[in-house]
Amino acid sequence: MTQAVAVRRDGDAFQARIFWRKAACLLDPLGPIIRVGFESGPKGFDDVWVEYARERAPGDHEGKPIFREHTQCKWHVSVNDFGYSDLVSPEWINANRFSLLQRAHAAQLAHACDGTGARFKLVTNWRVGQADPLRALINQKSKSLRLKDLFDGTGDNSKAGKIRKLWREHLGVDDDALKLLARTLALDTDSTSLDDHRDNLDLLFENRGLRRVPANESSFVYDDVAFQWLSQGRLEFDRASFREACRREGLLDNGGKGRLVFGVKSFEHPFDRLEERCTVVLDLVPHFDERLIRDQADWTSTLYPKLRAFLQNAARSNPHLRLVLDAHVTLAFAAGSVLNIKSGRSVEIEQRTMHRNVWHASDMPSDPAWPRWDFKVESIGEPTGDIAVAVCLTHDVTNAVRSHLAAALPQVGTLLVASPRCGPGARSVVCGRHAFDLAESLAQEFNRQRQGASGAAHFFVAAPNAFTFFLGQRQPGMGRSTLYEYDFEGANGGGYRPSLSLPI
Repeated sequence: MTQAVAVRRDGDAFQARIFWRKAACLLDPLGPIIRVGFESGPKGFDDVWVEYARERAPGDHEGKPIFREHTQCKWHVSVNDFGYSDLVSPEWINANRFSLLQRAHAAQLAHACDGTGARFKLVTNWRVGQADPLRALINQKSKSLRLKDLFDGTGDNSKAGKIRKLWREHLGVDDDALKLLARTLALDTDSTSLDDHRDNLDLLFENRGLRRVPANESSFVYDDVAFQWLSQGRLEFDRASFREACRREGLLDNGGKGRLVFGVKSFEHPFDRLEERCTVVLDLVPHFDERLIRDQADWTSTLYPKLRAFLQNAARSNPHLRLVLDAHVTLAFAAGSVLNIKSGRSVEIEQRTMHRNVWHASDMPSDPAWPRWDFKVESIGEPTGDIAVAVCLTHDVTNAVRSHLAAALPQVGTLLVASPRCGPGARSVVCGRHAFDLAESLAQEFNRQRQGASGAAHFFVAAPNAFTFFLGQRQPGMGRSTLYEYDFEGANGGGYRPSLSLPI
């Protein structure tokens, strides 16, 4: 019985923390979210819902606005897999009669009969099975279904055809009706632990002017408050009613005034949209197809000018900046080059590591025990030629860099490999001060190696964006620098491609 109670409490905490992730955005008067609901809405998707301002609503995979998003939270104490057949099983959602797919269909008919304007999202800590054909049909940016792949014109015996056939027969609909439902459905895997959810909310609350809960306190008052409001019949909030409810509970800090946070994104985080927690966001996502840039020339002609104007405008009236960079390594480096060490601006970076933390150049005293660099220098051509730098903080890119140099950069004479003495990994950089120190020492080693050389620099970076930003702050002292992006998805044959050369 004790274990069952603990599991139920964890499930409630998961739902409450999803609610607060959305509801805290109501304290931003310029944010896109204007209403949030808890335990209300269409049956089966009534855990949490949000309503967006019509002029600032996010777009679906076709760019059509989503005005309401209804979320069903499904928490399990142990992680497992699910597949397309589970969506037609009532038992999978602990129901007696109706499956998740049937409830989604009923919600779609009631709230998005033409397949637009609403999204019905399952958020679960279970994963879509590695071998299940549904996995390949989920768009990793939006967690919606890839309609072109699901309705690909194949017969019922194909992988996509088996999914369509099962879902059609279960719902008693044809392909046209199924496509309308599929347009509104999203399947989101959120494997974030409850503790990590709490850590993430801590930063969000600081940004939105809500009282933070010290990490050493076992209880988390926000979990209970949501269900207290539920018991009082307060199921829906707009900006005014939510602020008043928080005030009465003593949850507002600093008068409910949040800090300015500037976001830059070139890809969409699966469940943490920057618009919902940043003061202003530079959205570069339309220039990319997943992680691959649509037009290579955009790095120089469009992206860098937009980024420079955005950051210069932010820095003009703010001597202290907090940045969130859900962006390619090139843009993190470029951001540092704009807000370089002579800019006179103090910059904090929200860094996603094992947890989400705020990194700053002086956030902790320097510690001799922190991992330092292990530098290796390889002569691969004329010593007066270009120099390539392989930064291996999160993983070892040395072999991939060597292959690219051999195939595409014969003018490179020296390869400088920078690896942490502890070995690459998610824990190789401890904090902002450590990242800042590593960037400083790498720049110094780079300048030592390039003495007497007149060539350009080529940077291949596998590192946290905060480090890359700090390294970019030193670009003016490192001369002409070209960044490279790795084709992780293999959409362009794999390997590296040049992106941006600085200065422009």
